[in-house]
Formats: sequence, structure tokens, C-alpha cells
Amino acid sequence: MQTNYIRNFCIIAHIDHGKSTLADRFLELTGTVSKREMRSQILDQMDIERERGITIKLAAVRMRYQYNQQDYELNLIDTPGHVDFAYEVSRSLAAVEGAILLVDATQGVEAQTLANLYLALEQNLEIIPAINKIDLPNARVEECERELTKLLGCQNSDILKISAKSGAGVKVLLEKVIEKIPAPVGEENRSLQALVFDSKFDDYRGVITFVRIVQGQIVKGESVKFLATDAQGEALEVGYFQPKFIPAPSLKAGEIGYVVTGVKSVADARVGDTLTSAINPALRALPGYKHLQPMVFASLFTKAGDDFPLLKEALGKLKLNDAALSYEVEHSQALGHGFRCGFLGLLHLDIVQERLRREYNLDLIVTVPSVAYKVFLNESGLRAHTRKVKEQSSLHAAVSGAVIITSPLDLPESTHIDHIEEPWVKADIVMPTSTIGGILSLIVEKRGRHEHTEYLDAERVIIHARLPLAGILVDFYDRLKSVSSGYASLNYEISGSEKAEVTRLDILVANEKVDALAVMVYQDEAYAVGRQIVDHLKAILPRQMFEVKIQAVLGAKVIASASLPAMRKDVTAKLYGGDVTRKIKLLEKQKKGKRKMKSLGKVEIPQAAFFAVLKRD
Repeated sequence: MQTNYIRNFCIIAHIDHGKSTLADRFLELTGTVSKREMRSQILDQMDIERERGITIKLAAVRMRYQYNQQDYELNLIDTPGHVDFAYEVSRSLAAVEGAILLVDATQGVEAQTLANLYLALEQNLEIIPAINKIDLPNARVEECERELTKLLGCQNSDILKISAKSGAGVKVLLEKVIEKIPAPVGEENRSLQALVFDSKFDDYRGVITFVRIVQGQIVKGESVKFLATDAQGEALEVGYFQPKFIPAPSLKAGEIGYVVTGVKSVADARVGDTLTSAINPALRALPGYKHLQPMVFASLFTKAGDDFPLLKEALGKLKLNDAALSYEVEHSQALGHGFRCGFLGLLHLDIVQERLRREYNLDLIVTVPSVAYKVFLNESGLRAHTRKVKEQSSLHAAVSGAVIITSPLDLPESTHIDHIEEPWVKADIVMPTSTIGGILSLIVEKRGRHEHTEYLDAERVIIHARLPLAGILVDFYDRLKSVSSGYASLNYEISGSEKAEVTRLDILVANEKVDALAVMVYQDEAYAVGRQIVDHLKAILPRQMFEVKIQAVLGAKVIASASLPAMRKDVTAKLYGGDVTRKIKLLEKQKKGKRKMKSLGKVEIPQAAFFAVLKRD
């Protein structure tokens, strides 16, 4: 099809504003999916997406629609709405020319609405604003109109009102996409340039890349290569999404589809790379995507030690499908070999471990999540670190006297540390004006700073603040929802680092240090946090046949302690009388056995214990 009759667009919105439902109506309206095959959230392919009611992965689909007696090819990319998956949104936006900005009429403009809009404006995309759920009794259509006109500088007439659930106004919105979003620019007769915006691994066919053809065309059977890695393959199959894979003879400039490359190494096919012809390659690569900076770090270990190779292979394949994931090999004395992984947030961590469990049948231990601290060393610390770098090639040389640590176990001795800096975030919180006081108190409690306030209208406001990333990780989002009665929304991004008085808190279980439970805490909160962690672990750890002592240790000093009583058998039950010395003899024998078990016994730490460390009461 000629590029004049192609439209590439995506849907962006805050979480739970109706993106997937609107995509369902588009598919019904265009007849892309038959009524027999139709189901809700059809573009959400993973079971975990359907169970949780959220979109995790971007999903592309091609639709055909006749407008003014002309057939159009419409390529839609559905995007996630949660802040942890903003990278998926940025990749979707790079592959299209326009976006539908969807706002829930009952909730109005929220934090992720703003964040996704700014991403779209950076790409110079055509924005079509639409208000969804107008048929609900508590819809605030006029207020949403005022918010959008102030935000976009548009007229009320430019904003479409729809109900994605009932289908009201959806046809008008689809036709507005055809009218307003520009056709892609590209020529078929030039060298092939295809942007890889996503990919997946197939055990039989190798890497399958999802591409937007920017220039040229790709034909089945053609030799191809990746410009960044120089890996070569063959276009075993090309086609488009409907939403299933539909083979086609070729893909031309302006189109979105997939290419089965036959490349078997997952490291050779990177998201953001440029796919080109091996015979007539393009001279330069496309801009691609910016390198992601992980925000949260946690270690993954397998409960069965011989599953380590399976975990390594699974992470490689998952990395292909989830470009935001980063990992490197790590070893723990207690847990063996594993991987230190970087994530964009706690939800991202939760989804990755759940996918590893479901898709690769791996039984995992996930350590306490932490952030990356910048540790500035003094002269003696620099000398000691330089010696370690020479001995262990896995260590990174200190830059300007600082080392980056992503695990509390990597923290140098206190005598080697000049000071420590922690990452801070720039946060945008959208809320009703009535909850400003409570949320400002929460920001101060989390050691943050309120910068300025921006009013959307008389009833809704945006607070711009800076906070430590560690303060957001623990329970900030839950507290935010609690203080605002569920109405506040949060978006944040990394914004530099600041000095912090933090130290490592170790946890001992049965007199053994559990590396995976170590956590970084503020020095003035160490005693309170140690007490809370010990109490949480006492409630979670299973009772043993011997007494288990749980301790929180700061350096060499125990700051909190609790004992988990032993399970006891009634050894005197068989006695039916006689001298009391018989009873004493049996109890003494049991006591002696308990002491022996206590010195030899091992305690298996359940997965719930690692996340209990994060709880704050």
C-alpha cells in the first residue's frame, strides 16, 4: 500500500484509563478480529496481564478501514500505563507519527497522563485528545475538558468524547486519526532501514524482531544484518500483526510488522538496533533509544543450585523481550551463584520474577530490593579499592574517588568511606486540592522537598517535589493513596544524587548472617527499622525444633533481638505416675537434645521474609 494511505499511531494514558478497551473497539469496528475470536483485552497476550488487568508489554496490530471510499492501513500500538513500564511507551512512540491521549472522565488528568504526553511531544507527534468513560454516572467531562485545554492549548471542539466500553464516539475517533495524523515519510527504493522496537525468542526460528520500516523494503528470503552488532541472518518470514502473526511477501517503507531473522544468539539482536540489508546495507543507523538507568536492584537465585544455567538462559531470552531488564553474575556464600538484576521499579521486579516462574518453571529466591548508592572513598579507601580491582576483574575502578554499589554487601568498611550519596527523583503528584496538607506532610516524612505547586483547575493540583528514591520504594505509593483516599497519582524520574547518612543493617538468623536480608538504612532510623524487621521476621519465619534467635546488627553491635520458641513434644505424656525424678530426667534429656539441635540446625528462609524487610509500620 502507498505510504499516503498508512497511519501509524498509539494510545497513551494513565493506568486503568481504558487503553486496552479502546483497542478492542477499534478491532471490532474495523473487522480485524471476528466476533467468535473476540475477547476483552485481546492485545494483552500474557496471562499475568489479564489477571492483573494491566498492560505490561506494548502490542502492535494492523487494521484495514475504508474512509471516503479509500482503503487505509492503520497500525496501532497499545502501550502500558504504569510508570515502571514507561520505557515501553517511549519505544512505541518512536515507531509512530501520532498518539491518542486518553483521559478517564471520572479521574481526569493524572501523573502518567502528563509523563506520556511529554514523551509524545518530545517525538513531535500529532496528539489527538479524547475523554473516555463519558457514560458513567460520576463522569466529570467539563472539568476534564478544562484540564486538557489548559494542558494542550487546544479548543474544546478538538477534544473527542467517547465510551470505549459501549463504543460511543469510537468511529469518529478512528476517522479523526486518519484525518489528523500524518502519513509516514519513506521511500521504497532506498536501502533498508528498519527500527527494531521489540523482539522475542522462538526456540525453533530464533529471534523474531518487531520492526518499523523507515526506508526501503524487506522481502522474504533476503539476507539481513543488525548494524550495531553486525550479526547476520535471513528473513525466513516477514509479516504483520492481526494480532496473530500473518505472513506477507514483503514489508515496505512506513509499515509495521515482524521479521523472523533466524539469529540464534539473543545478544546479537538488541531493541533499538537498525535492521538492514546484508547485500546493500544502509550507511548509518537510526537514532534508536536512550540507554536505560535501572532504579531498583535485587539478586535472583535458584532454590535448586543446578538450575543456575537455566536461569542464565531464561534471563537472556527475557532481556530480548524486556529491554529494561539488566543483569550480571553474582555469588553469595549462603545462596550460591545468581544474578544481580536492575529493574525500573518494584512492579517491574514483581512481573519479571513472576514471568521467570511461569514461563521457565524456575523456583527463585529474590533478595531485598535496594537502590544504587554512590560511595566516595577517602585515601585509604581508594588504595584498598585499587588493590581489590587488580585482584578481581569483576570490580569497577573508582571514578573521581567514588564507587557505585547496588547491594548492601558491597559497602566498604566505614573507615574507608568519606561520604555516601543516594539517588533522588523528581516527582509529580496529581491530587485534589483538599489533600495537599496530608501529602506535603508525607513528602517531608520521606525526607523530600516540596518545590512548587501547579493548579490544573480549582479542584486539582500538581505538586512538584524531590525525594530520595529509597523513600519511594518502601511504602510511599500505598501511603499516598491512603492520604488522598485513592485520588492521588504519582510519576517520577531519576534526578541526580545527594549526600545521605546511611549504613548497612545486617540480619542474623540462628547466629548466622543472612546476606540476602542485609539492607541500607538511615543512621537515625537504624534502631527503629531494626526492631521492625526483627518483629516482622519473627511473625513470618517457620518455627523449628530448636529455639531460633533473630538479631539486627549494626557493625558489631546487636540493636534488636527476638527469639522464635522451639516446637516441643510432650515427652512426659507416656508417664502415668511414679517418682517425679522420672519426669525431670526426660525433660533434661529433651533440653540437652534441643541445645545440640540449636548448634547444628539450619533455618530455611521463606521468600516472604525478603519482602517483609521492606515493610515499615
